[in-house]
Amino acid sequence: MNMILMLFVQILLWIWFLGCTITWRFGKRILVEGMGMQSAEFAMLCLYSIGLISYRFFQPTGKLILFTILVLWFTIQFFCHWYYTIFGAPERKLKGYNACFKGTLRLIPMSEKRVIPDLYHIVLHILILLNGILLLAIPTSRLKLSDFVYQIYASGYFGFLYRT
Repeated sequence: MNMILMLFVQILLWIWFLGCTITWRFGKRILVEGMGMQSAEFAMLCLYSIGLISYRFFQPTGKLILFTILVLWFTIQFFCHWYYTIFGAPERKLKGYNACFKGTLRLIPMSEKRVIPDLYHIVLHILILLNGILLLAIPTSRLKLSDFVYQIYASGYFGFLYRT
């Protein structure tokens, strides 16, 4: 069950972060403006994908690879968003940040003194942290691909695909 939870949270983060390459909207409101495939965001999505593949098929090294990628990713996100929320931002950074994320869905309105992450980034950061915490908390075993597929099948998820 723990491996299923881990898989669910990993897939959820991957799908959520896909929003950095494609634009997601709710009606006329923007959740996130996608930057496309020729962006740093897409490169990070590829790194995370490599980490997920490593985690699934190359234990125990894969766990270390994925954890390193998550720590790098969260560190980058912290210094792009939360550092300026906590310590304040120079006027140039604040104007650029607010212009870049103008029109996105927000839990907390923009500020003229501090960077305030939008809803998309708040959820993204929570998912990155949750992935890292689960990665440390859930022990991994050396699963073969066939064991992994069986575990998903036995749990009842996707079982409808294997009916004869």
